[in-house]
Amino acid sequence: MSTWTSHYNRPIDQEEQQLYDHLLELVQIELPSQMVGRFRALFIDGTGYPDLEIVAALDRITASKSADQEFQYVLNRCCHILINRWQARPQFQAAIPELIAIFESSPSKPFTEYSRSRSIRRLRELVKKFVESEQYIVLRRLAQVMAHSSENGSLAGSEPIGSLIRRYPYLYEHCLLSEGSTYEHQQTIRQLQARAQRQYEIDLSQYVTYQVRRSQIARTTSPQAASRILQPVKNPTLLSDKELCFAIKQFAGRSQGSCTYRDMAQRFLTHSSQTQSFQSFKDDLYEYIIASVDPEYGKRQFNNQLYHQLKSTLPESDTQKVNDFLVVRTCSQLLNFLVVESLQKPQHYIFVDLISNIGPTLATGLLLKIVLICRKVKPYLEKRFSILFNHYETCARDAVQWLVQAMENLNVAFSTNFSTSDLSFINQIA
Repeated sequence: MSTWTSHYNRPIDQEEQQLYDHLLELVQIELPSQMVGRFRALFIDGTGYPDLEIVAALDRITASKSADQEFQYVLNRCCHILINRWQARPQFQAAIPELIAIFESSPSKPFTEYSRSRSIRRLRELVKKFVESEQYIVLRRLAQVMAHSSENGSLAGSEPIGSLIRRYPYLYEHCLLSEGSTYEHQQTIRQLQARAQRQYEIDLSQYVTYQVRRSQIARTTSPQAASRILQPVKNPTLLSDKELCFAIKQFAGRSQGSCTYRDMAQRFLTHSSQTQSFQSFKDDLYEYIIASVDPEYGKRQFNNQLYHQLKSTLPESDTQKVNDFLVVRTCSQLLNFLVVESLQKPQHYIFVDLISNIGPTLATGLLLKIVLICRKVKPYLEKRFSILFNHYETCARDAVQWLVQAMENLNVAFSTNFSTSDLSFINQIA
């Protein structure tokens, strides 16, 4: 068996390896309910675990000088040994939220092993610290994704934004991985992401097909007759039917005059390939973006802010010929400006102002235009949204409805432009 490594890739201690091997062996032969019980006894109660060798190994781990810094990674790895195994088996997936939830419960057994009282107190202290760590925040998000029942509960406006994460596959890699995530766990999250994205695209396509057929039938009979003939298909988003129809027409249809967003991006790329200098490229990029901004709004201050942002981007390279590096840097810094800069500087007043003035769909359209001319910054845009998601994670949905609208629109924009689904036939709806 390959040796596990810690979050900064140092060889791990023998006791840690002993603990991991123990769990790896048991998770293959015991039911999830048994493993959850083992976890509770070993890590929450700290007493009553049947394997005394493993208890002794855990005591040595928690007593080590590095435990304050390292134990959260050890415990996180233990959780993922079970999670990675269960995630691959649909009948076991419901146990994942159960496992994660035990860390928020109190010990169910009093001390019975007084000779270990100091070790048990130390363990409980470290587990409490783990629950406050970034590793556990990420685990709790994963529980939201895996809890199939969360779909209904998440529709209440008083629910926190965090309960909606399952709806946004583009957030998964940024919100469900933490420092120390193993390659195996990264693969698990990517599989979850691909599955959720594919299901969303299927649901969206079926919904659009239903709406188009309903519209066609209603023209020759009546809306009531159309509803009787067709099996209704649920709107897979948190947008209203009208908002969703507008978003799909915007991102998939010929909403830019006689062009789609992709057509416009291709025209820009063709033109910019003949551009002589980086300065000229930035001038063209400015015109490309403001073409989709309401002139009344733009002339107030947005156009000037955008122009200043582009002018101050790598000015020392203005006379150079445009290259891939300059394009990626310019587009990524543009996304900082339009959405949010970083977790450390989470100011996003320009994005909120855009949404308030031109609406979440057209604001998302500006971001889509940038990603379509530089696809390498798509993960960078996803990261910007994950920063906003993290920032507002505990806020009630109703309090940040603008963010929900933006995240829903980005889902639609990505699905209509970066998948094999063709939803352009939505234009058949009047």
